[in-house]
Amino acid sequence: MADHSLERKIYYHDTDAGGVVYYGNYLKFLEEGRTELCLSRGVDTGVLFNQGVAFVVVHAEMDYKYPARYGDTIAVISRVEKIGSSSVHFYQEIRIGQTVAVTARVIWACVTADFKTRPVDASVRQALLAAA
Repeated sequence: MADHSLERKIYYHDTDAGGVVYYGNYLKFLEEGRTELCLSRGVDTGVLFNQGVAFVVVHAEMDYKYPARYGDTIAVISRVEKIGSSSVHFYQEIRIGQTVAVTARVIWACVTADFKTRPVDASVRQALLAAA
């Protein structure tokens, strides 16, 4: 499955007093990467939500390897690893140039408006598994 890359500049508001990215902000960057991967394949989670289908993070595992700093440009690399009956598994990296700053594995569950699991629609499955 093809990787998706999103470039993003690190701004002052992303950092702590030492000019290093606050660790919790990496979760936002990873979310942006997953969202853009989906949009690049024609899957708009906002539209799905309005149709009563949502994807919620049920697992996030991150390893911090190298700090990003104010002024850096990062690349958020996202890949769908697999799709279960009601889940989507992502592998992601945040890189500064060729240096891997963060690795992450994130799992989404597909749920209804009342947070009951439901199958991932075949059209969503096909779009997310398509090579971009």
